[in-house]
Amino acid sequence: QVQLVESGGGLVQAGGSLRLSCAASGTIFRLNAMGWYRQAPGKQRELVAAITSGGSTNYADSVKGRFTISRDNAKNTAYLQMNSLKPEDTAVYYCYADVSRSILSRYWGQGTQVTVSS
Repeated sequence: QVQLVESGGGLVQAGGSLRLSCAASGTIFRLNAMGWYRQAPGKQRELVAAITSGGSTNYADSVKGRFTISRDNAKNTAYLQMNSLKPEDTAVYYCYADVSRSILSRYWGQGTQVTVSS
């Protein structure tokens, strides 16, 4: 079994910063891509950022230049540094990891609330 534990969400004023972490544990043969989606009330879940095992990154247009995703492969952990936060960034953020065991499967974190006040 694979578990993803998220941390780092909270309440921040507009213009502030938060850092999310996502740690994977369990039986992991190979940890492939990791990333975050977010879902705001009444909206569809959207991809925020993703990073491959080799370090290639991908961002939603709405967060480019403000968010940075990184990972520590030795710790099986990904990070999302969020700067210049806006009220529209308010959402529940869900991390994911694509893990190779007998097959490739996607696992999800429990979600963490990020609230940005104006």
